[in-house]
Amino acid sequence: MDWEYVEKILPLYGKAAVLTVRIGVLGIFFAILVGLLCSVVRQMKIPVLKQLASVYIELSRNTPLLVQLFFIYYGLPKIGIRTDPETCGVAGLAFLGGSYMAEAFRSGLEAVGRIQHESALSLGLTGLQTFRYVILPQAFAISFPGITANVIFLLKETSVFSAISLMDLMFTAKDQIGLYYKTTECLALLVVFYLVILLPVSLLGSLIERRLRHAEFGT
Repeated sequence: MDWEYVEKILPLYGKAAVLTVRIGVLGIFFAILVGLLCSVVRQMKIPVLKQLASVYIELSRNTPLLVQLFFIYYGLPKIGIRTDPETCGVAGLAFLGGSYMAEAFRSGLEAVGRIQHESALSLGLTGLQTFRYVILPQAFAISFPGITANVIFLLKETSVFSAISLMDLMFTAKDQIGLYYKTTECLALLVVFYLVILLPVSLLGSLIERRLRHAEFGT
């Protein structure tokens, strides 16, 4: 292990990690919004929109992120829609993640008993208030493990962004290996930086999941 070389390229990896996290956070944020919207549309059985949401989910889940990125980055300019690599990365992550988040939210919504909805309405709450204050909090607690798993999955999927010339962690590792042939050092740093990003997310998700579970059962 060439420690002098490792020390030399640490700033490059740090910069790449910041870019990776920034794109990941933005993409996951929009993925959660898209997923929640799709799950609500399907749960409420809104005509046409329900079918469109189902088509989107199947299309997104059954095509690779790399193909989606190529379509956004190289295909959309053919019809006049141009994006920079970072915007493309966020859009691709949101498009893919939205379908997975939608399924996670759907499982949570379906797990909430019908009696919860009926009881809230009998107390005088409107349909919107019932969903906001009664159904959604319970559904979120139930679906949180799935949401956490999706967040980790999407952060790992950022490794394909190098295909559209984004200077993320994977791009930096491949670039340094190509220039200096320091494969061991570059891959070791790649693993370390992904662990630094993903391990806190996993631990925090487990902590929140336990607290939500205790709150649900009152123990």
